[in-house]
Amino acid sequence: MKFSVSYLLITLLLGACSNTPIQPTSQPNFAQQPIVNQAEDTVSEARMGQNLNELIAQVSQAQQIPLSSLEAGFLDAKTIPSIRKLVLPPSATFKKNWLVYRQRFIEPVRLKAGRAFWEQNQAFLSQTEQATGVPAELIVAIIGIETIYGRQTGTFRVKDVLSTLAFSYPDTPNKTAREQLFKDQLKELILLCWTEAGGKLPSNNSSQGVNQSRLNACLNQNSSYAGAIGLPQFMPSSIRSFAIEGDGDGRIDLRQSPKDAIASVANFMKMHGWQTGMPIYFPVQEKAIPAARALADGEPQLKYTVQELIDKGILTVSQGDLQAGGVAPQSKALIVDLPYPDKDGNDQVHYVVGLNNFLSIVQYNRSYFYAQSVAEFAQELGYKNQSVVPALTTPKATASTSAKSKPKNTKTKKKVKGN
Repeated sequence: MKFSVSYLLITLLLGACSNTPIQPTSQPNFAQQPIVNQAEDTVSEARMGQNLNELIAQVSQAQQIPLSSLEAGFLDAKTIPSIRKLVLPPSATFKKNWLVYRQRFIEPVRLKAGRAFWEQNQAFLSQTEQATGVPAELIVAIIGIETIYGRQTGTFRVKDVLSTLAFSYPDTPNKTAREQLFKDQLKELILLCWTEAGGKLPSNNSSQGVNQSRLNACLNQNSSYAGAIGLPQFMPSSIRSFAIEGDGDGRIDLRQSPKDAIASVANFMKMHGWQTGMPIYFPVQEKAIPAARALADGEPQLKYTVQELIDKGILTVSQGDLQAGGVAPQSKALIVDLPYPDKDGNDQVHYVVGLNNFLSIVQYNRSYFYAQSVAEFAQELGYKNQSVVPALTTPKATASTSAKSKPKNTKTKKKVKGN
């Protein structure tokens, strides 16, 4: 999740993964971007320790958590210099590449793992889809792209990550805002871990019933280099706001429980406006590329109605399930631009029309590349990307998608019209 307003490829930590930064499609030239030398690292370590102690004291006082418990949990916290390098924006010569990005995530190994994950959890996925209206294919696609179903959840201790980025963020134009964001996430982590350890908020200055070992284990759990946790890569704030229990054991565990992860992803999408039974995007015809280019501004906002895009020739009535399905002419949309260099190095852009559900995915990870990859990964698993309610026969219906008993064999399934 990255930083260019045009294509939203470097914006970190919006939404769930509000959070999980996706690496650039090729490596930035770090050799030309000095970080710190050893002496500066020593200074940063001392400064981080002082600032961290102040933040812990503030949280302790505000939430009436015994300071000694928090000090014990952060006693061995340290700065991780490599993380400061990982969060740097790409070099000025870096070119975004939709084709390479897509190939990285929509590939045989990940898709095979996705089908296996679905088979293993098909009953609960169907149950979750029926309860929330969020398609099983979408849930499986998100977890697959985030961590390959738990294979890649990060190797850094979350307290070290958030402490480093909160108090030792590299010198970038957005340094102040980024540090504040990670300070907030560090506070959320403390509150999350305090409650996981058996504490209450506020705790009335009593640590009775709190398990220090569980507190420490929570603070020390692995995360991504931006502090995202578990199979779905939720930031601490998203865990506290949107994670829910799914396996019936009475606690939320996004690291070890696939059911908790499935339920939490579905809840996040539902809470961020997922429209049951509606498509995610429509392709843009090649002849309409100039008109689409004129409207593409990189802003993740639903600015145009479907009828306006039909009038401009960007969409056609015969395309997808427009007019013949549940997508009303006054439905709102945006133009999504997905840049890539061609074989000669010339800049090209692939365009699609993103609907409300596309924007819901963007809330999970503020990147057009990410959202389109999720959509196409889901399609590879059998998602139809069309309305399930034919407007001509049942115009007022709002039925949810039917439950799937198993993932479809994409080798034999019919391609979605327009793809």
